[in-house]
Amino acid sequence: MAGGKKKGGGGSKKNAVNAARGQVVGGKGKPWGTIIAVVVVLLLAIGVFGYAYAQISAKNEAQAALAQWQPSDSNKDPSTKIPGVVVKDYKSGQHVQPTQRVAYDQSPPFGGPHDGFWADCDGIVYQNAVRSENMVHALEHGTVWIAYNPDKIKGDDLNTLKLKVQGKQFMMLSPYPGLDKAVSLQSWGHQLKVDSAGDPRIDEFISALRTNQYEYPEVGASCDALGPGQFDPQNPPPFDPSKPGPDAVPMTGSGSQSATNEQQPAGMPASGAAPTSPSK
Repeated sequence: MAGGKKKGGGGSKKNAVNAARGQVVGGKGKPWGTIIAVVVVLLLAIGVFGYAYAQISAKNEAQAALAQWQPSDSNKDPSTKIPGVVVKDYKSGQHVQPTQRVAYDQSPPFGGPHDGFWADCDGIVYQNAVRSENMVHALEHGTVWIAYNPDKIKGDDLNTLKLKVQGKQFMMLSPYPGLDKAVSLQSWGHQLKVDSAGDPRIDEFISALRTNQYEYPEVGASCDALGPGQFDPQNPPPFDPSKPGPDAVPMTGSGSQSATNEQQPAGMPASGAAPTSPSK
């Protein structure tokens, strides 16, 4: 009996060891939940990095595409390769009074006699149409003016144009009632009209002509707002849609004043003096 008890006790111990071993083996099963979570995280990371890489690549490709429109000594006016661009030669430095109108030969105008006070062109979006004579002077300073037909450009299309202008020096945007196309871009002596705010030629035009030192007359001129009494961007002179009368200044400049200092509008005093209005 003693031997039987001993044998039975050994069996109990063996069974206990086997049971414990089974628990250990069972505890070492693969942690599928953790593995799946890690795989999901890795897939998300790959997706995020893949998207970021695609975005960066697309941006780099867009910048490379625009590089061909950058002016240089060997390519002074890249805009001539943009389909639809109109180029005209205009005499600069011909100033008219705030009460005078110019019989412009284009609509919107992009050169010729203009008001002695330039329109603010430091990345401004005008809510209402602005007097053309002031806008043209800003072109003389190297600005690109985007005009749009308010009956055709609204909502997302208008926001697309605003993003091209807001916060960017030598850019301005304004409605132009009666415009024959949806969008018209102007720089000094250049114009491009397109049917859509998403037309890629818009960016090409801006890249080729904004502050293109080879194509505008007053290199280094300011685009800052002049302020009340001269040109107030908060209350700019309104656009006049009527046909200019017989007393309007012709494109030849007859009746205009020659600018004595193209860094300052007619009637502006020398540096340090108080501004005055142009004489009438």
